[in-house]
Amino acid sequence: LEKLVESGGGSVQTGGSLRLSCVNNGYTVYKMAWFRQAPGKDREAIASIHIPTGRMLYADSVKGRFAISRDKAKASAFLQMDNLKPEDCGVYYCAATRDPQFAASDLLAEKYDFWGQGTQVTVSE
Repeated sequence: LEKLVESGGGSVQTGGSLRLSCVNNGYTVYKMAWFRQAPGKDREAIASIHIPTGRMLYADSVKGRFAISRDKAKASAFLQMDNLKPEDCGVYYCAATRDPQFAASDLLAEKYDFWGQGTQVTVSE
């Protein structure tokens, strides 16, 4: 049983929107984040959220266009993506960690203990 399950990916045109969901099926976690990986590129951080407080961090490339949110009771996370661009294409991964403290470094992949399988996002011009 996959414990972090992403959904909501798909194909849209430039300027379109998608909403990704990451359902947590049983981990006790305190922070969740979204990362993406485009073909031939390194995995990059998109946004993180501290479950207890809702404090968020964003990559500069998505500020003002993407919004991360969480279901505090279910320790699940969402990513609303608006004004999508072709450079937003990639596989989007949900990640979570048992680390309870918010930190400015929460966009680092090595801070996360659990990962989902990913969901594909394609943006065409």
